[in-house]
Amino acid sequence: FIFVVDLYNEGVDIPEINTILFLRPTESLTVFLQQLGRGLRLADEKECLTVLDFVGQAHKNYNFEEKFKALIGKTKQSVRHYVENGFSQLPKGCFIQLEKQAKEYILRNVKSSQNTRNNLMAKMKYFEANTEQELTLANFLNHYHLSLYDFYGKSGDRSFCRMKVQAGLADDFEFPNEKTLTKRISKLFHLNSRKFLQFIINYIKNSTIQSSEEQLMLAMLYYTFYQKHPKDEGFESIEGGMDSILSIEQFKREILEIVDYLYESIDLMEKENDLHFECPLGVHSKYTTAQVLASLGYYNEEKSPTFREGVKHFVDHHLDIFFITLNKSEKEFSPSTLYEDYAINERLFHWQTQSGVKADSKTAKRYITHKRNHHQIALFVRNYKTENGYTSPFVFLGTAEYVSHSGSQPMSIIWRLNEEMPAYLVPVANKNIL
Repeated sequence: FIFVVDLYNEGVDIPEINTILFLRPTESLTVFLQQLGRGLRLADEKECLTVLDFVGQAHKNYNFEEKFKALIGKTKQSVRHYVENGFSQLPKGCFIQLEKQAKEYILRNVKSSQNTRNNLMAKMKYFEANTEQELTLANFLNHYHLSLYDFYGKSGDRSFCRMKVQAGLADDFEFPNEKTLTKRISKLFHLNSRKFLQFIINYIKNSTIQSSEEQLMLAMLYYTFYQKHPKDEGFESIEGGMDSILSIEQFKREILEIVDYLYESIDLMEKENDLHFECPLGVHSKYTTAQVLASLGYYNEEKSPTFREGVKHFVDHHLDIFFITLNKSEKEFSPSTLYEDYAINERLFHWQTQSGVKADSKTAKRYITHKRNHHQIALFVRNYKTENGYTSPFVFLGTAEYVSHSGSQPMSIIWRLNEEMPAYLVPVANKNIL
């Protein structure tokens, strides 16, 4: 047994160590990992490392979430998800096993020590002194292993620029309509389209539109922050609405920081769509319903780009689009909308029409004969209606072609995607296949 204080944090290699005891807290995630690392060396007849953390039990404010984030690195799921369901994202051959009582205690800790506004502002206040880094949104998120969802929370009332003011780190500023627009910041968090993000960055910096495609992307950006047509919001144009937002320098800088962070975090290969008309949507990228409809010019009808149904027929574009939620619950959907929608494989997708669609109806015939009539079908899919406390965006799967159908009211149709479904989405989407 060796008891030390800051003596063997690093530089000591005793592979046979099979038990680590933590007896004092440390705010440094680097030191935590170094201390833990003393027991992670491989050795013959050593099956695992047992970690006994007495600090977490003794200190109510001990932050288990930060420690686990340091262990598992940057992931798309929360620490709570991995504690509850297992640490599936660890390197091959690695595992973390929690005793039942420890698991329950950690979950209580994670729930009670969420990233509250006061906790975050306290960290912001001493960030530069503690890290010797400039206090930027990206630096803060990366240092504390936070996601945008972690930082902004579920309430929708936080902004980085306002919290800097409240922490005494920046001068106060006037921001008309601040509460409403701050709530809309979360509509940026899912963006992973290289084309759209690059456009937003360029527009914020230059405020210029170079093409009709960029005009569509400007509409997508406008309806990210506003829910009504510009005239109903008191603006002469979409440009006027965006000028109102970007005239607040602090908010403009925050949007740019968020978009820059998202651009640097892109982890997919966006593909060009094969639509028969100009449209900036990228296949396999994520968008909200309003962003999709704005990209298709729906905003020109002088109405907000929203609708209640999961399908929309664009007559002028010779296009039908389907918004599909894979995992439906009776709390969120009526019995008539609990359709059977799932992937058969990477290319084939089973989809059910609305309950009133008959096999011999005009709508059904349009679907079945779409290719012959140069009509296109586009699919947008999401796993759940809500994720991370926010309404989930949809993944654009691209266009699809009719294969077969069966039944009536509703009809079941099998579509063949023109681009293979992203690999990460297949296990989720084929949930109904045994």
